[in-house]
Amino acid sequence: MSPSIRLTIKSMYKDFTPKEQAIADYILNDPQKVSRSSISDIAKDLDIADSTFFQFTKKIGFSGFKEFKMALLTNDFDSSTVTTIHESITQDDDELQMAQKIFDSNISTLTDTKNLLDRQKLKTAVDLIDNSQRLFFFGVGGSEIVAADAYHKFLRSPLTVVHSADYHIQLMEASMMTANDCAILISHTGRSRETIHLAEVVKNSGAAVIVVTSQMQSPLAKLADVTFISISAETAFRSEALASRIAQLSLLDAIFTILMFRNHDRSQLSIGKIREVINAVKD
Repeated sequence: MSPSIRLTIKSMYKDFTPKEQAIADYILNDPQKVSRSSISDIAKDLDIADSTFFQFTKKIGFSGFKEFKMALLTNDFDSSTVTTIHESITQDDDELQMAQKIFDSNISTLTDTKNLLDRQKLKTAVDLIDNSQRLFFFGVGGSEIVAADAYHKFLRSPLTVVHSADYHIQLMEASMMTANDCAILISHTGRSRETIHLAEVVKNSGAAVIVVTSQMQSPLAKLADVTFISISAETAFRSEALASRIAQLSLLDAIFTILMFRNHDRSQLSIGKIREVINAVKD
């Protein structure tokens, strides 16, 4: 099944014009009403031309209103229940309610991101990684934490992996890459000037580019050979970027696991070596 309209809209939302965001909000707020309405009824409610809504449906990947409406019915309501959106944390919530809502938000983030996974993209990404001589991880700010975690994880693989926390060193590393290498770049918005510049340097080297971001049409995603989208929701005192981190970690964990199973014997050998040296310093 293709990704639901809700997830597609969420992954493209930041790239919409204000008018398109108003249309998106209208659909997200009451998809059931939209599924029962004509294009003229919707356009009248939004005070827009029929053609404006028609063009919006094309922008999110449909041939027109008829296909969009059918997808809305079959994808969003196939279980005859409307997707529950967890309430935001409020000042009146007690400690347990706040904690439970954070867990609910994380579960929703993981579920939405899982529903966007694509078999061919996963295979292509692992092919690129598996056929590379070196695998580089790049990220700036909060995304550097995700890159560092992935580096720590992939050190257990048979691959040669590279990562530095310092941005200038990352640039130096990117400039030394070759067409035989692969880079994974992480950026929540896909609009970080530093990360985009890193991707351009990597691209110029001829190396493969894999991007993990939350914005499907971001400048960074457009530079990628393969893009993985993480979906998240923002809560009070907890940014959308922070919420997306758990999805990004899970995406990279999935890629790592697929790679290790593909190279079972070599993976067992590399893990064995690491466990041996780590166990030597454990109590």
